Amino acid sequence: MKPLLSLLLIFGLLAAQPPTQSPADREDWVSLFNGKNLDGWTPKITGSPVGENALDTFRVEDGLLKVRYDKYDTFRERFGHLFYKDAFSYYVIAVEYRFVGEQVAGGPGWATRNSGVMVHGQPAATMQRDQDFPISIEVQLLGGLGKGPRTTANLCTPGTQVEMKGALVTQHCVNSSSPTFDGDQWVRSETHVHGGEFIRHVVNGQTVLEYQRPQIGGGNVINHDPAQKKDGTVLTQGSISLQSESHPVDFRKVELLNLSGCRDPKAKNFKRYVVHDAPGACVY
Repeated sequence: MKPLLSLLLIFGLLAAQPPTQSPADREDWVSLFNGKNLDGWTPKITGSPVGENALDTFRVEDGLLKVRYDKYDTFRERFGHLFYKDAFSYYVIAVEYRFVGEQVAGGPGWATRNSGVMVHGQPAATMQRDQDFPISIEVQLLGGLGKGPRTTANLCTPGTQVEMKGALVTQHCVNSSSPTFDGDQWVRSETHVHGGEFIRHVVNGQTVLEYQRPQIGGGNVINHDPAQKKDGTVLTQGSISLQSESHPVDFRKVELLNLSGCRDPKAKNFKRYVVHDAPGACVY
């Protein structure tokens, strides 16, 4: 091979190599689900005490976090939530989910192919035995019914309200602009939570809904401790939980990107995507 041609080939190969990513730009996603068991998670099912996984509703099989109802005779409004052990303020929570099988007998019609991710929620320990939903912001996950549009990553508000364009939104649910996902296909839903500032819903990389100033207020939650519902309180942090609402659902990923951390470019652990300073987080 001629020297000039050889040099051109080498330069071409070098140019084709992807640029090395800076440590400051590398996203440190943390898996909240280990694929083996429910370590780090606490169930709360209506009618049962905190920590009791009634009828084996939440389980891990084949590396998936599953919500199942094969041990139920009928649903009887036993809505459930699986709480992660830590609370967060500025973060992205991502789940990859799919709906499978048939809804359990007795499940409400609106809950067919219906689940959700609750953010900025009350702690599991503060829920009452017969409380149906945690006071929280719900990212409602819906599967298509095989006929007509049915969006996912919608907003629902058990005991909460939000603002859009400076106005208080009092309706319980607001639809997103997502496509409809029929069948048992996997869908990735990301929720970008910026404290009490705003929350953004993203589905398969597409922003489908955004709102501001999440706060306690309104209705759509029952049998709760009134001390936990101080209307008008802006929600700046809270629990994360996954729902059981009567239709089987699988989660293959539950992962979090913390947006609180070190924002000093001079620090060894500076991250460009971090939007909120965490005191003492920087390492020099």
